[in-house]
Amino acid sequence: MQPILKYSVLSAAIALGLSTSALAAKVPAGTVLADKQEITINNGTEPQSLDPHKSEGVPESQVAYQLFEGLVTGDEDGNVIPGVAESWEHSPDFKQWTFKLRPDAKWSNGDPVTAHDFVFAWQRLVTPTTAAPYASYLNYLQIENANDVIEGKKSPDALGVKAVDDHTLQLTLSNPVPYLVPMVAHQSVLPVPQKVVEKFGDNWVKKENIVGNGAYKLVDHVVNGKIVFERNPHYWNDKETIINKATFLTIEQPMTDVQRYRAGDLDMTNYGLPPEIFPKLKKELPDELFVTRTLSTYMYEVNHTKAPFNDIRVRKALNLALDRTIITDKVLAQGQTPTYVFTPPYINEGNKIQQPAYANQSMQERSAEAIKLLEEAGFSKSNPLTFTILYNTNESHKKIAIAAASLWKNNTKGLVNVKLENQEWKTYVDSRRQGNYDVARAGWVADYNHATTFGNYFLSNSSNNTASYKNKAYDEAIAASYTFDDSEGRESAYAKAEEILANDFALIAVYNYVNTRLVKPYVGGYSGKDPQDHVLLRNLYIKK
Repeated sequence: MQPILKYSVLSAAIALGLSTSALAAKVPAGTVLADKQEITINNGTEPQSLDPHKSEGVPESQVAYQLFEGLVTGDEDGNVIPGVAESWEHSPDFKQWTFKLRPDAKWSNGDPVTAHDFVFAWQRLVTPTTAAPYASYLNYLQIENANDVIEGKKSPDALGVKAVDDHTLQLTLSNPVPYLVPMVAHQSVLPVPQKVVEKFGDNWVKKENIVGNGAYKLVDHVVNGKIVFERNPHYWNDKETIINKATFLTIEQPMTDVQRYRAGDLDMTNYGLPPEIFPKLKKELPDELFVTRTLSTYMYEVNHTKAPFNDIRVRKALNLALDRTIITDKVLAQGQTPTYVFTPPYINEGNKIQQPAYANQSMQERSAEAIKLLEEAGFSKSNPLTFTILYNTNESHKKIAIAAASLWKNNTKGLVNVKLENQEWKTYVDSRRQGNYDVARAGWVADYNHATTFGNYFLSNSSNNTASYKNKAYDEAIAASYTFDDSEGRESAYAKAEEILANDFALIAVYNYVNTRLVKPYVGGYSGKDPQDHVLLRNLYIKK
C-alpha cells in the first residue's frame, strides 16, 4: 500500500488557522453569559423530513445539523473542523481516505457511534429503495461503485466504504478527490443509527423514536409549528456546548418573520428579509442586521422534457430578455449581484468561469434578438409563449416572479405571457422532482466550498438534476476534471462545463445571493461570515 498522509485534530486545526478551542462555542474573555441559555429562531418552513436521506433543502439541513454530526463539521465562520472523526489520512493519489473516529462519540441513547453506522448510512443513501434525493452525492465523492449501486447493478455492500474496525472508516474512490474533507460534512452523509432505523423503519424519525449523535436531541415537533431541541448529554463535546434549549419556528412570510422578531418572539430571523423594509431595518437596527454573501445562485429552472423548453431558441430568448439588474437593484436592493452563469466565480476553483458575451450587450440588442428567436420558434402577439412559473410560498419569491413576468412581456413586446403558481414547500419540492412544472423558481446553495458542488448538479445522472438537462459534452467536461492533479487544470475543466451550460441556455441564472437576517445583540457565536450561512446551535450562546 502507498504511504499515507496524516492529519490529527491538532494538525488539522493548525492547518485551518484555528485553535483547538474552535471545536465549540467560542466565548470571548470577559463575556458574561445569561443564566437562561435558550434561543428561538425562525427556520422558514416545515422540513420535508427529519431523515437526512429523505430531504434536500436548507430548512431540512438546518435541523439535521443540530441532531446529527458528520465526520467533519464547521465553526461559526464556516471553517472545516473535526466532528466525529478526530483525524484522517489519505494516500498520495487521493483515492483512499481513512477517518479515525473519536472513541467518546455516542448516540443520544448512549450507544457508541461506530464506523459501521457510517457504512450503514452511506449504503442506505444509495440503495434504490431509499429513493434519496441526494443519492448522487456519493457519485460526487467518487466513492467506488456508487453509481452501479444507485442503478441497481450492484448490491450496496459493493460500495467503496468499509469499517476497518469500530473506529476506523475507510473510503475507496474511483478518482482522486483532493478536496474531499469539506464534502463529508454534508447532510446526506451524516451517520444514522442502524439499530434504530432497522427497528422502526421510516418511523425512526418520529419524536418518540429519533436518535441522533449531534449536540442536540429532539424533544418536540409540532408540524407547521415548531421543532424544539435540548442539549444531548451524550454528545462528545457537550461540556463546551452552551445553549440548553432551542426552538425553531416555521414562519414562511418574511414580513411576519420581522414582525415576530421586533415583538421579541424571535432571537434570530430566517434568511431573506423583505426588500420593501430593508432600508428601514438598515437604518433602525444597524447592529442587528447581517448581510452575508453566500455561495448560492437564484435561478429559473426550465423543464427540458417539456415543449417548448426543449427548443434552444425559447431558452435563449428567455435568457436574453430578462434584465437581471432590475431584479437585483430595484426589486431586492440588498447586495445581490446579477449573474448569467450557474457557478459563482468566487467559489474555490471557480476563478476561470466567465460570464457569456450577451451579459455585456445592451438590453435593446438583447430584446431585439429575443423577439427574433421567439418569432422563429412560432410565437406572435396572437400566439404568445405562455407558461407558468412555479415558486414556493414566499412574498419575496412572488415579487421576483412578478418582476420577471413583466420584464419578459415588456422586453419581447408581448410575445411572452407568464402566469404564477405558488405551492407550500413540500409540495413544491415534489412537483419539481416529478417534473410537474414549466419553469420553476429554484436556488442552489453550495454543499461545500468548491466548484464541483455546482458542476455536479447538471450531470445527466445527478439525482439533483430536476431540470432533466442532459448533455454528453457537459458530463465529459466534469469527468475530465478528475484527470488533473492541479487546480489550474481542474479550473479549466469547470470553466468549460459552465460554458457548455451557457451555450445551451440550460437554465436562467438570475443572481448570486446574499443572506440577510436579524440577530439580537445578546446572541453570541453568529459571525455572518460563513459563505454557506449555517446556523449551528453548538456555536451560539446568550450574553447577559
